Amino acid sequence: MKQIFWNKQTCRKMQIVLIIISFSLLLVSCASVDPAKIDVELKTAPPTSQVTSFTQALADLGLMTEIYNVDVVKIQSNPIGDNTGTAGATGGEIPRDITEMLKSTLNSIGGNVIFIPYDPSFIQNQMVTGYSSFDDKLIPDVVISGGITEFDRGLETRGDGTDVSAGAEFTGLPNYLPSKEIKLRYGDTSKSGLASITLDFNLLDFRTMAGIPRMNTVNSMKVSKAMGDKELGISLFGQTFGRKGSIKKVQGRHAAVRLLVELSMIQVVGKYNGLPYWRLLGEDAQPDPDVERAIKKFYFKLADPERIFKVQEWLYLHGYEVQLNGVMDQATMAALQKLDGSYKPGSQIDENLFLKIYVSIPIKESTLGRRQYLTRLMGQEPAAAQTSTAPPQATQQQAQAQAAPPAAAKQQQQQAASAPPAAVAKQQQAAPAPKAAAVVSSAKKKSSIGRILTDDEW
Repeated sequence: MKQIFWNKQTCRKMQIVLIIISFSLLLVSCASVDPAKIDVELKTAPPTSQVTSFTQALADLGLMTEIYNVDVVKIQSNPIGDNTGTAGATGGEIPRDITEMLKSTLNSIGGNVIFIPYDPSFIQNQMVTGYSSFDDKLIPDVVISGGITEFDRGLETRGDGTDVSAGAEFTGLPNYLPSKEIKLRYGDTSKSGLASITLDFNLLDFRTMAGIPRMNTVNSMKVSKAMGDKELGISLFGQTFGRKGSIKKVQGRHAAVRLLVELSMIQVVGKYNGLPYWRLLGEDAQPDPDVERAIKKFYFKLADPERIFKVQEWLYLHGYEVQLNGVMDQATMAALQKLDGSYKPGSQIDENLFLKIYVSIPIKESTLGRRQYLTRLMGQEPAAAQTSTAPPQATQQQAQAQAAPPAAAKQQQQQAASAPPAAVAKQQQAAPAPKAAAVVSSAKKKSSIGRILTDDEW
């Protein structure tokens, strides 16, 4: 009987030893436990261009300024930094100076936007050395001021966790074991925090150094951070084995500030020039009421022929072959009906249709090509725009052809070339100026929409 009891006890010992050895081998196979062989992996990556969600929108804004033919605007910025004073207190959690971000953003727009840096020390040193002077320097039209005005940390802090454990005690085990239990424990905890960053920008008139009414932006962005811990532990008769891991992630504060700067500059430049900049910000972006109000104000400042001329100009940019003559002709009405199915031929163009045509002009290279043609076309007729008679050596058909897009102009030029010499001579003697010439002159003077204009400028 003693021999049999000893054999059972020996078998139980062997089972325990095998369990411990097997579990130890399992841990060794998962990870090296030799302290002398510790190592870490250093991940490397090549340098890349900084591309944000607004990079393409900035380039498209420059293209938009050319398509809409706004006046060239020269922009200078004040030094822009952290006005909250927390950049130093938090160890650089937010940038102390964001002037260079603003410079890069403005300079990447292009088109009819020219950035002029503010660096008096550099200019003064160049003058002292004789390398440069103020002879060819550009004078800014507007100045941007602003900075980081809010950085609220700990707006919201959340934490949760899971802790599960289970165990069982065995009887009849030898007394030399530290414990007669097998335990399993699992823990999972997480914590998250939310902060907010706000940037303010205002546009100043360089000549007066006064703020331009309603030319400002205030944008905020929520940034978060989170951390988590996981733990798995097993105890076998007093021997404990386990794995533990932790992670911490912080949304880039500096990257968030760059996004706010880019968004703000798109808004400021677009608003100042009366452009539908919100089309560049995604489908969820809402129209700017200040820009829409300026476009409607522009509408009511124009006479009927001038309104029709501007609509014909925009219809041509839309891709319709219409003449720019200030007359509601069949081609113009057909184009309006194609663009807006609710338009009834023969009816007036109201301010809402005027706005719709303006804000929906395609922003692409082919549209810029049509704009460049119109710019050359209008630049060829300053004399006709200032006199009530036809320019010398020009027939009425030729003057009308100058105000028409390519297809119509070519057809009219062919008709003029095939006219009898006597008829041409008769027209040259006393031909009234085409209506388009006067409309072109008036409409060109009233081409600004978004900029705050004086009564004389209107």
